[in-house]
Amino acid sequence: MVATDPYAEVEPTRPSSPGLPGQLIRFVLIGGFCALLDFGTYQGLLALGMVAAPWVDLARAMSFVVGTSTAFFLNRKFTFAGGHRKGAGQIGGFVLLYTVTFFVAVGMNRWMLYLLPDFELRTSVAWVISQATATTINFVMLKWVVFREPRPDRTQ
Repeated sequence: MVATDPYAEVEPTRPSSPGLPGQLIRFVLIGGFCALLDFGTYQGLLALGMVAAPWVDLARAMSFVVGTSTAFFLNRKFTFAGGHRKGAGQIGGFVLLYTVTFFVAVGMNRWMLYLLPDFELRTSVAWVISQATATTINFVMLKWVVFREPRPDRTQ
């Protein structure tokens, strides 16, 4: 018997990892886009009057959720090959990571607003510092925990 489907015996392949340099480039590009989304949301909420505590903290929290949720889905699709796995462990890791980085971002923003002197770009500088801190944590944890790639089978 002859198979008529040319792909009948071809096993589906797992997407290959772009390697650490490729992942960093993709992460930076996606992160830049999502940072603009986050910052735009933050600035928009500040323009609506959320400039004093506790509203500024709520504005930072809301902008963080918008930016990092978008970053998670884009990085899952385009940056980390391990993101193509499905399962409760990956979702649980995402929830735990983003809960931690949420409090880091909002807390760092609050701390910077406390430490920085009053000047025109104070809220923007505080946002940049809080974003850089959260982004660093996110890359490390996304790469080596949430979207970790399975180890190659060395027994073959």
